Amino acid sequence: MPGSCSRRSDVCADRNLAGSTLEGTTLEDWAQRYIESTDLDHKLAPPPPPTAWRQPTPAPKRLVSAGRPPELEVVARAPRSPTRSQMGTPKRRAQLLHTFLHHELQAAELMCWAILAFPDTPRAFRQGLLGICQDEIRHMGLYRQHLVVLGHDVGDFPVRDWFWQRVASCERPLQFVALMGMGLEAGNLDHTKRYEEWFREVGDHEGAALQRIVGDEEVAHVQFACHWFRRWTGDDDFENWRQELVTPLTPSMMKGNELDRERRGRAGFSGEFLRQLENWQPS
Repeated sequence: MPGSCSRRSDVCADRNLAGSTLEGTTLEDWAQRYIESTDLDHKLAPPPPPTAWRQPTPAPKRLVSAGRPPELEVVARAPRSPTRSQMGTPKRRAQLLHTFLHHELQAAELMCWAILAFPDTPRAFRQGLLGICQDEIRHMGLYRQHLVVLGHDVGDFPVRDWFWQRVASCERPLQFVALMGMGLEAGNLDHTKRYEEWFREVGDHEGAALQRIVGDEEVAHVQFACHWFRRWTGDDDFENWRQELVTPLTPSMMKGNELDRERRGRAGFSGEFLRQLENWQPS
């Protein structure tokens, strides 16, 4: 698909974003600046990242939160998501897209977080995180475009930093790929398929196409996580994966009501893994 992330599992292709590269900075500086920025324009369209990595390898840096532009109202508990029966209302569809945009923002920030938190990982891993970050930023732009079509914009609805509250507690890169890639992003493969249908049902074909684009492009992100999980553990055993999820998260929170087996299969999940995921119940 044009503009999609490379299907190579060891690294995602870089993206060229609008703007000028910040001179005299390293990629780690760029990542930290993106996380900490409170400027909405910077969050939506940062300058292209520099190519230089910091030398010698820096010490791990584990940021605990991200900067939030004043346009975004961060709340402890986000409003209830629209139901299928409410999708005919443009405002409710906009609310849903606004939530998705904020998910993409957090994902982009957390890829930068992992670059800073795990500096001793292979360069290919960190370069792949950068490529995924730039994909997430591009997805934010697509969501914003359709928000405007629906008569809204970034900041019209409150947001919750739920991903930051969970993912930033990962202590090892294995935990990060298990939770972020094989967990949350893999679950989004299921969710985008469902929401594509919901948008199409109410005649919002642009919104439906957007869900399809995001879902298809996230396959490579999940593939990236599966590759590194197997590289670091030797397999993709379901129980090993489950043990890497940070408390109190469970497999039931990492899937939709119905698994998108086709996309998940392309991402690298085995049939046995998907069988166990589908049947898993809390004890």
